[in-house]
Amino acid sequence: MFALDARLEQDTYVLGDFPLCRLLLSRDANYPWFILVPRRADVSELFQLDDSDRQQLWNETTALAETLKRCFAADKMNVATLGNVVSQLHMHVIVRRRGDVAWPAPVWGNKPAIEYSPAQLSTLRQQLHGVLGEDFQFAR
Repeated sequence: MFALDARLEQDTYVLGDFPLCRLLLSRDANYPWFILVPRRADVSELFQLDDSDRQQLWNETTALAETLKRCFAADKMNVATLGNVVSQLHMHVIVRRRGDVAWPAPVWGNKPAIEYSPAQLSTLRQQLHGVLGEDFQFAR
């Protein structure tokens, strides 16, 4: 049975679900930083997914990155799966803009996280409504 890693749960907001992945938003408002987590139990590596799930993860990652690039006017999209701190398989999809607080360096550990205000979070959710596609179900 799928369960979200406690660290991911603590550090993110749950936005909803694609057919395979749960979509999370990092609590760091410095960047539009999203995380896709395949809803599969005990998976820490890409190669542990079967072929169908691996393709679906890539499809969801690509579609999300394309959508976010347009929606947030990104100069660059950072897409990565590391898992050194949180072993549960998850894919980071981070909107980068020239002039963001870490540009051009990596976002990890660069600047202290800034929490979203309720208004910022509401605005971001509204931006995503209608652009994530019919396969996406928003969390309540």
